[in-house]
Amino acid sequence: MSVGRIIETPDCVSEGAAYLAQIEPRFDAALSLTGPLPLRRKKDGFAALLDAIVSQQVSVASANAIWGRLKSAGLTGPRKIIRASDDDLRACGLSRQKIRYARELARSGIRFSDLRDRPTDEVIATLIAVPGIGQWTAEIYAMFSLGRADVFAPGDLALQEAARVLFDLDARPTERALRTMSEDWSPWRGVAARLLWAYYRVAKEREGTR
Repeated sequence: MSVGRIIETPDCVSEGAAYLAQIEPRFDAALSLTGPLPLRRKKDGFAALLDAIVSQQVSVASANAIWGRLKSAGLTGPRKIIRASDDDLRACGLSRQKIRYARELARSGIRFSDLRDRPTDEVIATLIAVPGIGQWTAEIYAMFSLGRADVFAPGDLALQEAARVLFDLDARPTERALRTMSEDWSPWRGVAARLLWAYYRVAKEREGTR
């Protein structure tokens, strides 16, 4: 099974955005407000997934601050996480629960380089087998760190709110409802996510994702 299209350059994002604007007038209107969409590619590997765990259920500003302290303390690698004390990790801003998740990930033995060539469903199944990594975290990793063009993260609250406003919905869509909506945006659901986050920034005047 193929991994599908990989987003590698800004041109890839522009291609996806043009497709979405063609099939959905509201996306076209949103693009006129947001301008060119960001690439949002990150390195893959342990640190990228730890970063996603840090971002769970906290604001973008809080996640940036915690990640900055972890980097300054040199606590972004699996061996460093295993060797660090709870107090060391707590001082960086990790909750007791996230300390456990970080240690579980460090001990998981995942070969991150192998994930690059595996189908998205297999990638997500491998990641969510680790305690503390749910569907949202796995999808964010597949989208940003592996560049999968057709991955969406419907459990993301900013995406839900952006969809509510852009599509003039009566209420914020549930994760299940937004996942169903996003099927119409294939094979560029990853770009649709970028567009909705960019639109969220314009509509709400704050960041919806890192």
